[in-house]
Amino acid sequence: MRIVAGTVRGRTLKAPRRADVIRPTADRVRESIFNVLGQTCEGLTVLDLFAGTGALAFEALSRGATKAVLVDSGREAQQLCRENAQALGFTPVVEVLPLPAERAVAKLSVRGDRFELIFADPPYAQTAVDHLLAWLTAHPLLTEGGRLVLEHSKHETAPEAAGAFTRLDQRVFGETVVSIFGSAR
Repeated sequence: MRIVAGTVRGRTLKAPRRADVIRPTADRVRESIFNVLGQTCEGLTVLDLFAGTGALAFEALSRGATKAVLVDSGREAQQLCRENAQALGFTPVVEVLPLPAERAVAKLSVRGDRFELIFADPPYAQTAVDHLLAWLTAHPLLTEGGRLVLEHSKHETAPEAAGAFTRLDQRVFGETVVSIFGSAR
């Protein structure tokens, strides 16, 4: 796993011991995501839910994002996020929240945090998309004009619109689907 573009392009990320526990986003999928979003993330604040290795947030930071909050409840994932942030020199602009995603979303909402870009790669389950869209509607963290990038199983359907979100784009990569939503506020 490598950073695809930006200031730390080509740098390697530390990977999980078992890919069945933490499922990192493949380089080609990350590259496609940023082809859709645009190559630069200049000045953006980023939230990475179910962060795993932090690859998506680190890719955004490499492309100019100014701050990233990485959320994961798994100890190995938290350690990977911290080690990768340090190795890439992003520690000063990275916060790792060691919480389940739902609790982290509520906490960030109470703190008043807002993000222009939110990544979410939850464990593949039949209700992950609906639950995540409901959480983020109940706790509005996405700024107006911001984007939510949601990875999910091809066996789960992402709606055209749900709560505060409208689907803008969708790409299929084998078993993985990437749905990109904008705020409908």
